[in-house]
Amino acid sequence: MIPPRTHVTEEGWRQATERLATGELTLLGLWADGADVSMAHLDEKTADIGVLTYTCEDGRYPSVGARHPPAIRLERAIASLFGLRADGAPDARPWLDLGFWDVAQPLGKRAPAQAPAPYEFLPAGGECLHQIAVGPVHAGIIEPGHFRFTANGEHVVRLEQRLGYVHKGIEGLMQGASLDRAAKLAGRTSGDSTVAYAFAFAQAAEIALQVEVPAHAVFLRALMAELERIANHFGDIGAICNDATFTLMHAQCGILRERVLRVTHACFGHRLMMDVIVPGGVARDIAPEGAAVLRTLVAEVRKVFPALIELYDSTASLQDRTVTTGVVKPDYARQFGAGGYVGRASGRAFDARRALRYAPYDLLKFDVPVLDAGDVNARVWIRIREVEQSLALIEQILDRLPAGEIIAPLRAKAGEGLALVEAFRGDVLVWLRLDESGRVARCHLRDASWFQWPLLEAAIEGNIVADFPLCNKSFNCSYSGHDA
Repeated sequence: MIPPRTHVTEEGWRQATERLATGELTLLGLWADGADVSMAHLDEKTADIGVLTYTCEDGRYPSVGARHPPAIRLERAIASLFGLRADGAPDARPWLDLGFWDVAQPLGKRAPAQAPAPYEFLPAGGECLHQIAVGPVHAGIIEPGHFRFTANGEHVVRLEQRLGYVHKGIEGLMQGASLDRAAKLAGRTSGDSTVAYAFAFAQAAEIALQVEVPAHAVFLRALMAELERIANHFGDIGAICNDATFTLMHAQCGILRERVLRVTHACFGHRLMMDVIVPGGVARDIAPEGAAVLRTLVAEVRKVFPALIELYDSTASLQDRTVTTGVVKPDYARQFGAGGYVGRASGRAFDARRALRYAPYDLLKFDVPVLDAGDVNARVWIRIREVEQSLALIEQILDRLPAGEIIAPLRAKAGEGLALVEAFRGDVLVWLRLDESGRVARCHLRDASWFQWPLLEAAIEGNIVADFPLCNKSFNCSYSGHDA
């Protein structure tokens, strides 16, 4: 159970900031609600989560980013959305507001939009340096984001990102929405993680409303989460190999991904399983033939996938591109609380399923693979091992799937809830506050990408420009989930 928020003074806020800076705590989220700014943090030794709230005077609060860099972009987003300013912040440039909106501070004191000042990218000193601007429009069908490279010849000296181009205003749309409407919006924060977002939103709502979900629905949620995980891992493994010009792996992994998506459609009526997880349980049961179809899928993957792993591991030209490329130092992964394969490839063993033991994972057996090389190759191997673990989890879920109802009734009332769910790229956080009618007063959603995008800037430093697509794909951060 997540404890309620604790309102703190400036001294309490600064003490928590110092504990983040020293590594005693890990930052999970930083968001605003009216004149309040809240911080969620994790004690990784005990798996305890705390939430602190500071009420801003004159729209200002002490900067967390001044002592703890992972908070910098979150503070800039708060300024763009709410107009609340972090005193002492090392970077006060706008983040989500790119000058396209009709109003400034849309979730705060709405004001007429001003013509934006030219965006100043950070400088880099040295001889013979040149800049390469990439995006926000990219070749192919890909989400928009701007990347500004400073390079010496082919070697990258600095990379700086500018994101926010796919800000959809989801948190604004949620305000005043019914739980059903808000659940649909949550599931569209990042389409490749629709199950994970719906799972986290439903958990937060159930904590707020003190609802117990039927066991049958609990196991179905985990089943969908593992199917989403392996589908995305297959896509990523193939795409990383494709960026290293090894198209055979791309094609074969694409076949496996498509096989999973067809099975999810057969089992739950939608290839991405969108809108199946809802507050209180699930909107539909697994199809009568679903268990048999899933067992066939697991058997087929286990027959084909080992040969693809061997092909990846034994292709020297592929290893030459992935080994020692795009290294994330373990210290950086710990400092930023990097989740998923980014963190676990760099020695950070955190997995919300294991650390928080939310149902039904507290009843299931699985390993959390961890490596410490931190390169593209390590991020591929974490995905490979996680596919293997997910296959075993699917079998356990099918073996233990209880009979019963699929949804519990909800009673409208005020409340707050916070949930952390393990998506395929890392932990997704949802904090939710409901009013007395049971409608959403405020909801904050935080994608794992918030703490992974900055590490991509560090990982590419010293590599050649041509290796950026490979590094970028090995991270596969979500533009949509970040921009929300």
